[in-house]
Amino acid sequence: MEWRGRRGSRNVEDRRGMGRAAGAGGMGVVGVLVVLAVGYFFGIDISPIVGALDEGGAPGESRELTQEEREIGQFVSVVLADTEEVWAGVLPDQAGMRYQDPGLVLFSGAVQSACGGASAAMGPFYCPGDRKVYLDTDFFRVMAGKMGAGGDFAYAYVIAHEVGHHVQNLTGTLSEVNGLRARLGERDANRLSVATELQADCYAGIWARQASEQFGTIEEGDIDEAINAAAAVGDDTLMESAGRAVVPDAFTHGSAAERQTWFKRGFASGQMAQCDSFAALGN
Repeated sequence: MEWRGRRGSRNVEDRRGMGRAAGAGGMGVVGVLVVLAVGYFFGIDISPIVGALDEGGAPGESRELTQEEREIGQFVSVVLADTEEVWAGVLPDQAGMRYQDPGLVLFSGAVQSACGGASAAMGPFYCPGDRKVYLDTDFFRVMAGKMGAGGDFAYAYVIAHEVGHHVQNLTGTLSEVNGLRARLGERDANRLSVATELQADCYAGIWARQASEQFGTIEEGDIDEAINAAAAVGDDTLMESAGRAVVPDAFTHGSAAERQTWFKRGFASGQMAQCDSFAALGN
């Protein structure tokens, strides 16, 4: 993926050098409960396969970012800018709505959001309460080293997926899902969560298609990286990697095959109308 020297987004807030106290503010029991609830379909619990991640320094301790961290921050900014440009055209054309840019917060170890406190072990997540994507960029290191899913476009897929949740928030899908999940049993609530995630994967595929057509920045092998990343974050893949039995009724994000299929569906069609995972899964 060609990203160096390109326009970055103004909507990135970098808290990585602020220390845990400035970024997290202390999670507390209530914060943990909130983030676990949100994590059902906004984040991925990767703690069983990676253990504790670096907490980013002692509480209150500020630090200088490394050159690698600064470069990753620039990369994230460029990808976010691309999503802004793509959805500013797609959402009005296909949904009759004006696109409103999300924020993106980079953090180390732990963070406080409008959805509560979160640790890096939850993975990247989107909070509808403040319309922000939260990302500990060490997750990219985990993807490459622990999950076999490295590469610039694999990382871009992760960002585009979380932005897909923002699109769902703008269209009202997330509020409808929240209302329905509260009235369902665990099995049906999980199926609804899977549909939510697969639609965000489909939206990430739409972004990838538009990025290829509009910017010409996608190189040979990039789409394969994204498809590989989609498989790496499948519920069955994560369960197997953690040494657990694969239990489909416990899926909250979708299997590796499902996540690949819906990303490819968005990429092939470029149409939001083709991303109705709720109808396809019978929700």
